[in-house]
Amino acid sequence: MSIYTDLNCSNLLISQEGAVVTITINRPDKLNALNSETIQQLGRAFAAVKADASARCAILTGSGAKSFVAGADISEFASLAPTVAREFSLIGQRVFRSIETLGKPVIAAINGFCFGGGMELAMACHLRIAADTAKFGQPEINLGIMPGFGGTQRLPRLVGRSASLELCLTGGQINSERAYQLGLVSKVVSAAELMSAALTQANQFAQSAPIALRAIIDAITYGEDMALDQGLDYESQYFGLLTSTADMKEGAQAFLQKRKAEFKGS
Repeated sequence: MSIYTDLNCSNLLISQEGAVVTITINRPDKLNALNSETIQQLGRAFAAVKADASARCAILTGSGAKSFVAGADISEFASLAPTVAREFSLIGQRVFRSIETLGKPVIAAINGFCFGGGMELAMACHLRIAADTAKFGQPEINLGIMPGFGGTQRLPRLVGRSASLELCLTGGQINSERAYQLGLVSKVVSAAELMSAALTQANQFAQSAPIALRAIIDAITYGEDMALDQGLDYESQYFGLLTSTADMKEGAQAFLQKRKAEFKGS
């Protein structure tokens, strides 16, 4: 029995193919909007991926052809008291940060609307592949609020200050091509090819050295908040540690022997 069967995640569909786990947010009647229950379920699902030694990569997407995640569920948070609303924000931030620091690559396969909390969720993933029909935006200003799940912090790190201010202050939408030009997504494919492209990338990650993947994710995730000298020292420590792994020895031998390396994560 899969370890994902007993997670009590009724708003998610979770499947595993080899070393790749696919998590699908399944609230199509709400355009996969994030309520507190769904956010908590995402937290449990990704904690299980982290603990699962057989899982080397995850894909996150939304059910249906219309929406990845259309935002936070407005019907839930519209009447929240300020202290409760802050806690809602903090819970979302903690879950999204757990995805960002998972230590295993997470690919967002963005199949449609990617607004508000949905865009913030996608930005917490390590790679974003978008369908050519996807739309992006931080429309919170139109509700008299602001991004609360990390949007004001991750967006400038991805696309810069000017574009971030434009998106957050105007609440406007951009298409996939513009998102690619800004560096928000790494690849744009047709809607029909989206999951195939995400799975191809995930399988490539699944065949890579897991410890090295984690080191790269950590060095970039934590290093971007360090002074350069600190970041360089952090990188060199990881680099030194990696030379002691069996994966490093296997990679070097495979290169010299002109064969494909078989990484075991040790």
